[in-house]
Amino acid sequence: MTAQEIRKLSNEEILEKIKAGKSELLDMRMQNARGALEKPSKINALKKDIARMMTILKEREIDSQVGGNK
Repeated sequence: MTAQEIRKLSNEEILEKIKAGKSELLDMRMQNARGALEKPSKINALKKDIARMMTILKEREIDSQVGGNK
């Protein structure tokens, strides 16, 4: 998921996607530990997507705080 796609989502939708992503990441890690995961590189991609979503949420939080102080 690209940053542009994430920015189009509302905060609630992003939070839901983060929660689902973390759950999926746990499942992937379990599969990887058993040796059943076909593409281990998907773990890194999912971690980056989650981090990207969290960064955008933090940016929005900072923007709202700075905008409120003016």
